[in-house]
Amino acid sequence: MTGFDDRKDAMEAKYAHDVQLDFVTEARCCKIFGLKIAEKLGLSDEEATAYAMSVVSANLEEAGFEDVFRKVRPDLKGKNVEVSDHMLNVLMEESLIEARKQLAAG
Repeated sequence: MTGFDDRKDAMEAKYAHDVQLDFVTEARCCKIFGLKIAEKLGLSDEEATAYAMSVVSANLEEAGFEDVFRKVRPDLKGKNVEVSDHMLNVLMEESLIEARKQLAAG
């Protein structure tokens, strides 16, 4: 049964790696997205970095990105910045693509 056990261990290791990569990708995506929103909010570089980290933290509330959207919508509204839900989705998709590129590049 060594062959089966080796295969099982390899599959478990791959699964763990994939889960970790997904987590890192989502975190990077949220950071990029947060920086884009911070730019729309007119934040300074230091404020933008802190804001992006708060967006990353918001993503830990539930699966998917709806928790992130719930975090940024009031911030945008508070600064009278009009961004549609469609545009938020576009910005998130662009951020996800950029995160994947950055992680693939190393």
